[in-house]
Amino acid sequence: MDTRQLAAFCAVVEQHSFSQAAERLGVTQPAVSMQIRALEERFGHRLLDRSGRRVEPTEAGQRLYRGAQRLIALEEQLLDEVAGVDEGELKGRLEIGSSTGPGDHVLPLLLCEFQRHSPAVSIALSIFDTQTVVERVAERELELGVVGAARKHRGVVFEPFFRDDVVLACTSSHRFAGRTISLEEFRSEPLIVMQEGAGVRQLLEDELRKHGVRLRDLDVRLELGLQESVRSAVVAGYGVAFISHSALEAELAAGQLACARVEGLDPAREISIVQASGRSPTRVAEAFLAFARERLT
Repeated sequence: MDTRQLAAFCAVVEQHSFSQAAERLGVTQPAVSMQIRALEERFGHRLLDRSGRRVEPTEAGQRLYRGAQRLIALEEQLLDEVAGVDEGELKGRLEIGSSTGPGDHVLPLLLCEFQRHSPAVSIALSIFDTQTVVERVAERELELGVVGAARKHRGVVFEPFFRDDVVLACTSSHRFAGRTISLEEFRSEPLIVMQEGAGVRQLLEDELRKHGVRLRDLDVRLELGLQESVRSAVVAGYGVAFISHSALEAELAAGQLACARVEGLDPAREISIVQASGRSPTRVAEAFLAFARERLT
C-alpha cells in the first residue's frame, strides 16, 4: 500500500480541507485530490464527504483513518530503525497535549528545559480539557498527553507521572485563608468551578460524592471554563475555587491568594501520561519522559 496516499488522506481528515492538506504536505491540491481518488477506487468506498463547508470522513473513511495512522507510524518506526536513529543527535518533533493543571506551569518548564537539552528537537504543546486530550491521543493526533484525571478509554493507556495537590484557593484576606474548615461551612460559600471535562472538577465531584454531596448542593455562582479564568476570578475576590497548588505559586508568593482545606476532602491527584494503546513511542517521546521523570523525582 502506498503510504503517500494514506498520508494525504490523513492530512485532509485532520485539516478538513484539500487546500490546507496540500499546503501542509508541500504539494499541489490536484496532487492530493488524485491520491484520494486512487484510495477510493482501491477500497471501493467513498472516503470523504465533500458536501459541507468542511471536508469530513465518511464512516468508511473514519475506519481507514485509524488504520492509516497505525501504518504510517509503523513505517516511520521501521525507517528509524533501519537508519539507525538510535545513534547520534536526538532529532524530531514532539506533539504533546495537556489539561490546564499540569499544562499551566509544570509541563511548559519541563518542555523548555528538555528542548534546551536537545536543541534539534521541536516541541508543540496544546492545552485542552482532560477529555479532549485523551480523545486526541486516542486518535493519534497527539503522541503524548498529560492529564489530571485518568478517564477510562479503551484507545489509550495511562501511566503515573507526578502527584499534584489540589487546594481551596481564596484571597489572603478571606475568612478561610490558612484554615481547615468544615464541609458545612464550605457549603454556604460562593464557589467558582471549572467547566465539565476539567480534571480538577471531576476530582472535586468524586471527593464530594464520598460524603453524599453533589456539586449542585453547593453555592456554585460561576462556571468559568478552565483554570486560568477561575484563578483570575478568585484573585479578584468573586469566590473560592479548587485549583492545582502548582498553578498558584506566583499568587501565593505575592500574597494575593491563600490556601484552605475542607475537612474530609483530600483532592490530591496523580498526574498521568496518556499514550495511544499499541503505539510504540518515538525516540523523542521516550527521551522526554526519561528526562521529565528524572527532574520530577
